[in-house]
Amino acid sequence: MIKSDSKKAIVLLSGGLDSATALYVAKSQGYNELYALTFEYGQKHRRELEAATGIARAAGVREHRVVQLTLNQWGHSSLTDVEREIEDGAVERTDIPATYVPARNMVFLAVAASYADALEITDIFIGVSETDYSGYVDCRETFIRAMEEAVNAGTMLGAEKKRRITLHTPFMHLTKAEEIRWGLQLGVDYGATWSCYRGGEKPCGSCDSCLLRAKAFKEAGISDPILSI
Repeated sequence: MIKSDSKKAIVLLSGGLDSATALYVAKSQGYNELYALTFEYGQKHRRELEAATGIARAAGVREHRVVQLTLNQWGHSSLTDVEREIEDGAVERTDIPATYVPARNMVFLAVAASYADALEITDIFIGVSETDYSGYVDCRETFIRAMEEAVNAGTMLGAEKKRRITLHTPFMHLTKAEEIRWGLQLGVDYGATWSCYRGGEKPCGSCDSCLLRAKAFKEAGISDPILSI
């Protein structure tokens, strides 16, 4: 039975470090009825999807949905195109890497907005940052704020019922090291998360995501638990 004082939120949960931390931040902010949304969008491996299932279960979410999309139909990204290899990373890169999936967060947030509109939930959490990231255009604050306006103009909840939907980005101006320290205080099990773009039994240690993760744990002065599994 749902409590009348329940505080609901949707969390985009990929199974990676950022989304797992975002889930626990939402819990810490009093959202006691959480709906996790994971996307199977044509990525080459299932490690993050498997991680997301375990994280959602451990966090005690009310509902965890895995939405199937086929963003691999038009390729372009090395994460979805079987003809393209995932390149080694470069932490200090200034260009947008080949792992960029065109408008991925725009698509994900549009689906989350539909879910929110159906369930009458006004809070959506996404673990993006423009401080410590791979340069993806759909992780920047300008995009998030524009998307928030679009979501409120294009949903019955926002446009007709005047119940504003908020896109929460708790890490937008934090480094990953700061995020990890915060997550550890909240009880995030980083050993249960998966960040490597390449999948496999162990993280490759050389893709952009692995390098950013290694840099973050080093700066936080903490050993990455996934490396000891």
